[in-house]
Amino acid sequence: MREIYFNKALNEALREKMSEDESVLLIGEDIGVYGGAFKVTEGLLESFGEKRVIETPISENSFMGVATGLAMMGFKPVVEIMFMDFIALAFDQILNHTTKFHYMYNGQVNIPMVIRTPAGAKGGYGPSHSQSLEALFIGIPGLKVVAPSDPYTAKGLLKSAINDPNPVLFVENKVLYGTKGEVPEESYLIPLNQAMIRREGTDLTIISYSRMLQLSLKVASFLEKQGVTLEVLDLISLSPLDEEAIIASIKKTKRVVVVDEGCKTGGIGAEISALLAEEAIEYLDAPIIRVGLPNVPIPASIFLERHVIPDEQKILDAVDQCLNW
Repeated sequence: MREIYFNKALNEALREKMSEDESVLLIGEDIGVYGGAFKVTEGLLESFGEKRVIETPISENSFMGVATGLAMMGFKPVVEIMFMDFIALAFDQILNHTTKFHYMYNGQVNIPMVIRTPAGAKGGYGPSHSQSLEALFIGIPGLKVVAPSDPYTAKGLLKSAINDPNPVLFVENKVLYGTKGEVPEESYLIPLNQAMIRREGTDLTIISYSRMLQLSLKVASFLEKQGVTLEVLDLISLSPLDEEAIIASIKKTKRVVVVDEGCKTGGIGAEISALLAEEAIEYLDAPIIRVGLPNVPIPASIFLERHVIPDEQKILDAVDQCLNW
């Protein structure tokens, strides 16, 4: 099977869906001539023209509103927010319009929109260009939130998101754009609501997603050489959570570490901890351990950035703590 880059996999997904369906449009800043900040939309303007690759002014709230209106009229807009930090400028549209109109109009309209956005820290981008803000969105009714962890899931998941009749927030970690992975040439889809077991194990479950999933797999590989087998569960969908898959893994291993790049307080790990406390507490032989960002802005200093962002050693320490409880 061929290997391609993460951003190329996303580009292929967009190209294939735009070729199949003329109602698919791209909207965002610098997505045309420049090809997007991380080259995900490179070449699509030349292939599909400016009526389907729509470059916007720097006004996230405005073009989110435009995209919502287009979705109501039967188009399928794919909106790019250049950095996830900037999604705060469109929060009102997403919270009060994009995710609500289907309900407010008694199901007479759908909002088939995908909001793509790069998240995470990458080499000193600083506190306003490095955040992972997924946890701010998982509590919004009517919004699905997904996050691929490799090129294979990126392509199949994006195509499924475009097919979905509801708004989907599609979170792409910036570090992953330059990573390679196997991607089939034939068409395929990844379900929006299903977690995936990436590695089988019996001693402990690591629950993670996106870039942190890749670090978790490295920790699992390291510990296997020492006779410890970890089960690594890729959430893929952050909202809705695949509760069945999460609980099934905990029943098997009875210990769990949750890893994500967002702030630990009020994060994805906190939601999973609440789920397990309510639905699976009797299966746990040790406390739930969370690995996440401390409650500080992400530093611009690369050294300090590395200090606060979860890494393999922090995950390894959490696993050790849980196994030795």
